Amino acid sequence: MATPKSVAFYTLGCKLNYSETSAIGRLFEDAGYSEQKFEEGADIYVINTCSVTEFADRKCRQIVRRALRKNPQAFVTVIGCYAQLKPQEISNIEGVDLVLGAAEKFRILDYIDDLSKSTDKGMVQAGEVTEAKDFINAFSFGDRTRSFLKVQDGCDYKCSFCTIPLARGKSRSDTVSSVVANAQKIAAMGVKEIVLTGVNIGDFGNGTEVIEGTKPKKEALFIDLIKELDQVEGIERFRISSIEPNLCTDEIIEFVAQSKRFAHHFHMPLQSGNNKQLKMMRRRYKRELYAQRVNKIKTLMPHCCIGVDAIVGFPGESEEDFLETYRFLNELDISYLHVFTYSERPNTLAYEMPDPVPMGERRRRNQMLSILSEKKRRYFYEQHLGQTRPVLFEKSKTPGMMSGFTDNYVKVEAPLQAEWLNQTHMASLQEINDKGLVVV
Repeated sequence: MATPKSVAFYTLGCKLNYSETSAIGRLFEDAGYSEQKFEEGADIYVINTCSVTEFADRKCRQIVRRALRKNPQAFVTVIGCYAQLKPQEISNIEGVDLVLGAAEKFRILDYIDDLSKSTDKGMVQAGEVTEAKDFINAFSFGDRTRSFLKVQDGCDYKCSFCTIPLARGKSRSDTVSSVVANAQKIAAMGVKEIVLTGVNIGDFGNGTEVIEGTKPKKEALFIDLIKELDQVEGIERFRISSIEPNLCTDEIIEFVAQSKRFAHHFHMPLQSGNNKQLKMMRRRYKRELYAQRVNKIKTLMPHCCIGVDAIVGFPGESEEDFLETYRFLNELDISYLHVFTYSERPNTLAYEMPDPVPMGERRRRNQMLSILSEKKRRYFYEQHLGQTRPVLFEKSKTPGMMSGFTDNYVKVEAPLQAEWLNQTHMASLQEINDKGLVVV
């Protein structure tokens, strides 16, 4: 049987998943496969899944069906966080041929022989997540403007609502020299912006166990990494995808404030604005620390964009608890919110907690914070109208238009000038259009 020559990918979830899909795509390319767009049909489909959404199972089934409509004989492989958490469940989805866990996904070519479907239907190769010990570097490529560069994987935190440690294993990192080398490769491809990604990138560091049973000593910290990356020629902007507030140190904030290349944009997950909920969530800070971090950032960078993750409807969240979170966020000098409706996850501490919040109430609270987010974003944008700021332009989904982000993450839109794509130009921020974008 001839070796299959075409492969297509579908990625769900975070920037980290996108970086890993690209890395796996390069493995196929090096082995002689041609990559097709998902809708064009392919011999092999690889679906990279996420466990964050409560609709993970439904979405996975939908994508499998779409793939098989394009090619009923396609070999369908499912990888990613959901594949690690529910491998047997996924293997029972009609049309799925192979399920690979966290430790196996980068050996995907070893498991795929040909298109004869000689592999047992629904074959599962998903070992215990404890087997995912190695760091496999990855970065996305395809969008010439921006690349997602993986610097860290896994998480040692035990937040009561989260399945990521179960899906990705313990925290582990690349080396500073390897990350810098990858950044230089990306720069040589003509990419202008790199987004640093990971599960808990503030926990970046290389460990060596000198004595059996002792905690590894970090040979490098996140601050050491970003200082080295700031020297990489050819990359105009580095952006930190997300960093825990307890790990977003004064030293990191101060460095970004005077950096040549790091964008004035922080995304810090909060999850709840009251300390009772934070303790139940097993977060490693109190709201007072979060407020201190925001104040420090805004003192040094008044124009800095600050994004926040928040969870509504966590078990035991009373109306007053929620309103305390709402008031806290309303008073903070932040720029936008990513709002998540709590959903039950088996094998987490929160799954067993009493006093669940009715789903209708969870959705109402989500809507309230989503409206607050839009108000915050608009106010942040309005503060910059009349200013001239550097914008890195890229293609827009709107015909005849281009879009881009300023150095501090204000999203802009302008009539298409093809020669400006993947270029940084100073632009005057004029007004906010009906899509909520700033016109330049």
